[in-house]
Amino acid sequence: MSSANSPQNVTGPEPAVPPAGRPSEPVSQNPAPRSPQLPLLFCLLFVLLGLLALRYLVPYYVEEINYAAARGRERAEVESAVEGLEKLDLDGLSTAFQLVSKRVGPSVVHIKTTTEPQATGREMPADEFGFLFGQPDGNRFSSTGQGSGVIMDEEGYILTNNHVIQGTSRIDVSLSAGRTVRAILIGQDRMTDLALIKIDTPGLSAADWGNSDDLDVGALVWAVGSPFGFDQSITAGILSGKNRPGISPVQQFLQTDAAVNPGNSGGPLVDALGRVVGINTAIMGKSFLGLSFAIPSSIAREVYQELKITGNVARGWLGVSLLSPDSKEARQMGVSAEQGAVISGVVPDSPALRAEIQRGDVIVAWDGHEVDNPTTLSRLVATTPIDSKVQVVIWREREKLILEVIVGRRPTQLG
Repeated sequence: MSSANSPQNVTGPEPAVPPAGRPSEPVSQNPAPRSPQLPLLFCLLFVLLGLLALRYLVPYYVEEINYAAARGRERAEVESAVEGLEKLDLDGLSTAFQLVSKRVGPSVVHIKTTTEPQATGREMPADEFGFLFGQPDGNRFSSTGQGSGVIMDEEGYILTNNHVIQGTSRIDVSLSAGRTVRAILIGQDRMTDLALIKIDTPGLSAADWGNSDDLDVGALVWAVGSPFGFDQSITAGILSGKNRPGISPVQQFLQTDAAVNPGNSGGPLVDALGRVVGINTAIMGKSFLGLSFAIPSSIAREVYQELKITGNVARGWLGVSLLSPDSKEARQMGVSAEQGAVISGVVPDSPALRAEIQRGDVIVAWDGHEVDNPTTLSRLVATTPIDSKVQVVIWREREKLILEVIVGRRPTQLG
């Protein structure tokens, strides 16, 4: 019988038996961990390589991709442009420009002037416009200037600017065919800065008049002349504006962006049919800055006809000096009007004096036309026929009066 204290049979794992031929090794209960430095270095190296790729490779490939895309767009645009240009008649447009040049070119002349010491010389108005004078040559005994002109009649009548020939003693005209002839002065009009000269030469090509009133802003225009002495130069642009005020009340300029420079003065501004729609006169500043001004043909043609017939232009005259109502001088006179032209002085034996116009009167209407400032009144008076009777509306000490004026002739000494 077994004893109560005899051990029980317990089934458990058998001890490991080392393979035959190998000595048994002691089993370590806590193996030593591997060093973490090597994987960390690999990670840092990988991150560094990634950063270098981002810094150098990615921009390079992005640039290459964008360049390829841009080149692709350019090639597509070139192919499209070639196809579109083949369909458009740009040769016809280029031909039109050339035909304008050929149409008006033979009518444009180069003007060279000589001023002797005893001559009065040119007087340059002081204003913001740079009139296109030729420059003196510095000769102590005489000076020369240059400009342009346009033949408006086969008989040899040439229209130019007054400031081109003002005060000169000799005028020489060079024709497009290369011949140079002497010209004589027919007449001048200082208020519009126009002058008419004449040469006696057969076989001249005259330009045709166009109507500046028919031109719309944005219309193509060409300027022809001799800038800096370069004969038969032509530039193109558009009509940028109309009715730009000048220094004279009768000046209403056309504004263009056709390039003009000193020497262009007096040359024509022409439309798409080669017709004269203006006479190039002024620029802003001393050289071309994108703004050019021309006397419109609606004014130039009338002046041309009067100069051709009489040698001068008769203009209406009132015989007063004027102030703006908002000027300091007008306020000192006690004038409180918001618009009109204030009479600051009356010339003795003038139409104004005979009509009993007085100092301090404010003219607000002339012959049915509203007067908003002195410039408007001056223009209305100048363009009114001489000896005509005109009703004038004035304010005098807050009382409205209507007077009748017989318009006089502007004295020659006033220009």
